[in-house]
Amino acid sequence: MRKVVFLLYILVAFTSVSCISNKELVYLQNKQQDSLSVAVAPVLHKPYRVQVNDILTLSIKALDQKLVGMFNPSEQQGAQTQSEQSLYFNGFTVDDHGNIRIPVLGEVNVLGYTLDEIRIKIEKQLLEEHFKSEANIFVTVKLAGLRYTVNGEIASPGTKTLFQDKATIMEAIANSGDITMTGNRKEVVIIRQYPHGTETHTIDLTDAKAMQSPQYFIQPNDYIYIKPLKQKSWGTGTTGMQSIATIITALSLVSTTFLLLKNL
Repeated sequence: MRKVVFLLYILVAFTSVSCISNKELVYLQNKQQDSLSVAVAPVLHKPYRVQVNDILTLSIKALDQKLVGMFNPSEQQGAQTQSEQSLYFNGFTVDDHGNIRIPVLGEVNVLGYTLDEIRIKIEKQLLEEHFKSEANIFVTVKLAGLRYTVNGEIASPGTKTLFQDKATIMEAIANSGDITMTGNRKEVVIIRQYPHGTETHTIDLTDAKAMQSPQYFIQPNDYIYIKPLKQKSWGTGTTGMQSIATIITALSLVSTTFLLLKNL
């Protein structure tokens, strides 16, 4: 009887360790307060500064649109809706020297500038070299989507593009089908490019304080890696029932082998 109780104790203890707890699966938990509501101060989102290999979209409008048609090659081709492929071919790619080539204007350096600073720079050059203020030049500069790559324990790995001005890592993960049950939400790795080089960051998505992290908002060309939990390498199952089934199977195999050897 004591042996049975001891085996049951080991079974329960091993199952509680091997299965994945709810705390490892729930996003943005309030880990310090008992209140259901969580007040988190918003993180200061700094304007993104353009880097090499970024793709920009440029739109120039005026009272007489024919006057600025030469600056808008995509409009000349009759592109009403732009896909990711068309943005690659019709957009303005930042070269290794930090320049983009604009029809008539030639090479314009944009490396390290924000989108608003690039807009002001182009507007100023247009008014100084080609138009008068009466033309009412209106310039729009945007990133050709937020392009990022996600890999590891994610439902849909690969390179994705979000066509919006800014996006959080939660939106990026949701756009990729969510982290699998065996994915480590506490140590999500973000490899990010900077003008001075590449840096690696980690963020705990199970903690509500993640919303205050500078890495909460993704940047173009981010690489997001989801590590596997230890339970996956153990192979004992992700739920209590799966763990129990695995243990029972293992115990049955050991018992059968022992009885066969004993009868020899």
